[in-house]
Amino acid sequence: MNGDTAAVARGSLSPAQADSPAATRIEQGTPAFRRTALALFLAGFSTFGLLYAVQPLLPEFSRHFGVSAAGSAMSLSLSTGTLAVAMLLAGLLSDAVGRRPLMIVALMLSALLSLCTALVDDWASLLVLRTLLGLALSGVPAVAMTYLVEEMDSRALGLAMGLYIGGNAIGGMSGRLLAGIIADHWGWRWGIGVVSIIAVASTVLLWLQLPPSRHFQARRGGLRHLPSRWRTLFADPGLPWLFATSFVLMGVFVTLYNYLGYHLLAPPYGLSQTVVGLIFSVYLVGTFSSAWMGQQATRYGRGRILAISFALIAAGIVLLALPWLPAMAVGIALVTFGFFGGHSVASSWVGSRAGAMRAEASALYLFAYYLGSSVLGALGGLAYSAWDWPGVCAFTAVLTLAGGGIVWMLQQRATQPVMA
Repeated sequence: MNGDTAAVARGSLSPAQADSPAATRIEQGTPAFRRTALALFLAGFSTFGLLYAVQPLLPEFSRHFGVSAAGSAMSLSLSTGTLAVAMLLAGLLSDAVGRRPLMIVALMLSALLSLCTALVDDWASLLVLRTLLGLALSGVPAVAMTYLVEEMDSRALGLAMGLYIGGNAIGGMSGRLLAGIIADHWGWRWGIGVVSIIAVASTVLLWLQLPPSRHFQARRGGLRHLPSRWRTLFADPGLPWLFATSFVLMGVFVTLYNYLGYHLLAPPYGLSQTVVGLIFSVYLVGTFSSAWMGQQATRYGRGRILAISFALIAAGIVLLALPWLPAMAVGIALVTFGFFGGHSVASSWVGSRAGAMRAEASALYLFAYYLGSSVLGALGGLAYSAWDWPGVCAFTAVLTLAGGGIVWMLQQRATQPVMA
């Protein structure tokens, strides 16, 4: 007997009150909470595992398909670019068809598309499949948070959201680790294949475990209101600078991770694919920094902590440019710490400034985030092709300096009124 049922039995709640929206929300500690948390943890895990599994395989793609570093990086850039655009509309689609059905179909379709990439032997076909995968994946991150907000009791929402975001981070790390290590022993096809099979199993569990929506109300016609909402958001003195911050942060981060593998596999280092894959365990640093830097932002101010994040990234790039592996290890840790900390601060700042238009502002923030991964990650490949690893370090250093300038502008505008 749950709390509301017991209250009805005691006479403190009427049957009508027990059926109220607040009474039917998922409470922490209940079986429904555990099922929901597990299902969406697995959904986040698989989404980002599928998206980033190809990152440690970029040198393998260059070798197998005979493409340049920039060409190989298109296997990730096309996915993230398509995801960026599609996420702006996936929420509207879920308003019409429902949160749960869209997430299940999107994740299963993504897993099957990823499995197909392990079977093709034509570079153009692989790129088409990765583009379609980005389109399909947009139906999960754009909808999962909305599902939690609609269905969770307010006291359970923080933990549930944290578990989902934790699944995102661990999935991104594990997808890279698994694909890299398996590819070193059995080839890149098996690396992608294993990650894809895990995603299929996760989708089945999502279907079996995720409770049906009880508070979803179908809505249509939201598309025609989007342009006016976006104009309002861009009229805010701070939000456009936060969108630019996310574009630069993600661009720097993905560019460095895209081409570091090429650098470490080549002479004089000659590391194995397994060792290069293990680099992504540095993501564990990010899971700590995102929470810790968020706390420091509350104490010292978001602008100051965001500036420190860019300073840490800059210091990390300097160390990555040195020819010593210990210095490079510290450098990638600093970059990872600064990135996750900066992303945590900037994304929370967006929510606080956007007020009632938080959902639209978050969608634009994520659009800029993945667009940075796609566009700047591809441009970084051109820098690598032209000037090797020093070119990548110089390219990302310039972007980081630009990010510092954006933060300075943001701090000047942050004192102006927040949107109602």
